[in-house]
Amino acid sequence: MRDLFRTPTDEMSLRGRNDNIELIKAWLGTSLGFGIYIVGGQITNPRFMYALTIAALTCGVGFLLHELAHRIVARGFGAEAHFVANNGWLLLSVGLAFLGVFVAAPGAVWHRGFLTKSQGGLIALAGPVTNLALATIFITLSWIIPGQTALFGIRLGDLFLIGHQINAWLGLFNMIPAGPFDGAKVLAWDWRVFAATVAVALLLTFGIRVV
Repeated sequence: MRDLFRTPTDEMSLRGRNDNIELIKAWLGTSLGFGIYIVGGQITNPRFMYALTIAALTCGVGFLLHELAHRIVARGFGAEAHFVANNGWLLLSVGLAFLGVFVAAPGAVWHRGFLTKSQGGLIALAGPVTNLALATIFITLSWIIPGQTALFGIRLGDLFLIGHQINAWLGLFNMIPAGPFDGAKVLAWDWRVFAATVAVALLLTFGIRVV
């Protein structure tokens, strides 16, 4: 969820890793954790596979595109950027999901290269904005397509509702202006951009609902 600067030690740990495999691993782990959370840890529930599919298309995709956005923008500025899955946190998130707690920390985009403060801020901003854009897409679709409509066995109302809620929350959560969160880097760059993004995230999280 965060973008980090690499050190020589990090360079050694990244050798032999494939970005795309790391992203897929994080997507699968996050989807599994959220799917277990949706059914309250009851993986024998007949609706678990349904919940897992919803989780993969909403939370899993949200994390995947969030990290890709960080990587794409960083590389666009000429920085070297790679995503690395956090195996420990992925396993922990799955374990905690059985206890009714969803904690997602699938990994991070590591980047290095000369970057200005504004470029660093834009790299950090790319992730939360992607989630807010997804939340907007899900809620807009809910206003256009009847919720009872089903596609490949998936009730679109469920997809829109969870897709909106989880992505709006992810966008807001990652704008926390402290520590390694994206919000800290955005605030250090431009407080007006930070304030506007948080305002949109609050509106999407608490002010707008799927019909």
